Amino acid sequence: MTTVDAGVEKWRKISDRIDARLAELLPSETETPGPLHAAMRYAALSPGKRVRPILCLAFATACGKDDRVALDAACAIEMVHAFSLIHDDLPAIDNDDLRRGRPTCHKQFTEAIAILAGDALFALSGEIMLSTGNVAACQTLAAAVKRLVQGEMLDVLSEGKEIDPETLRFIHINKTGALISASCAIGALLSDAPAELVAKANEFGEDIGLAFQIADDILNVEGDPSQTGKSVGSDAERKKATYPALYGLEDAKARARELAAQAEGCLQDFPGDVEPLRALARFSIERLH
Repeated sequence: MTTVDAGVEKWRKISDRIDARLAELLPSETETPGPLHAAMRYAALSPGKRVRPILCLAFATACGKDDRVALDAACAIEMVHAFSLIHDDLPAIDNDDLRRGRPTCHKQFTEAIAILAGDALFALSGEIMLSTGNVAACQTLAAAVKRLVQGEMLDVLSEGKEIDPETLRFIHINKTGALISASCAIGALLSDAPAELVAKANEFGEDIGLAFQIADDILNVEGDPSQTGKSVGSDAERKKATYPALYGLEDAKARARELAAQAEGCLQDFPGDVEPLRALARFSIERLH
């Protein structure tokens, strides 16, 4: 087994633990109101890469701590991500029919239930984060959600318009990058890491977040829906602001590779195991091949 394969195997094991804890933290469908809880579980437990919570736990390990110190926070982060995807897919925004290879939440449960499920996931995530007792981690997640919404808003406002590189970067580092970089920083914060390592974790997340978004943009152009679980060509149809649209496919791929390499360079000073993080950095671009 190669070093990369070993990192990916650890990543899969982390993902399984996250799913198990998520299932415990989410309200049961048997509790009233059942349809709301069913939609919450459908969105949060649907098959996915679990990149954000994995990053949170992986940075706890990289800082030399047992990653259980960050497990509930990692689940809260995944709930925020699920909330953002539910709302992003709604007819008022992206109007998508597929998410992670399944009908989007509003297609499966109706728009009203989907909106409320997203709201409930966001509220539950805050409750769980507060239970950690770490004020800095709570502030980091709250700030990331604010940035996520700002990026989404500018993305909506930019549809069908010519935009400059700085606007495109703002959209991506906020809409996608903010929650990813926060996930990394929260893992370090909950491990009582020194400020310089928290900063390095955040920097890693910023690079990986942008690399993942560029990769998603590219896969929307030339990906296989049976593998990505998403519609292809929808960005071009809506004239959305993307890296391939502004720079072309080859330059976009080159930028993603550059960002993944920068991210790996952030890992040198961590005292714990960083192989799952290296695997994630490489996965961010390997999925383009």
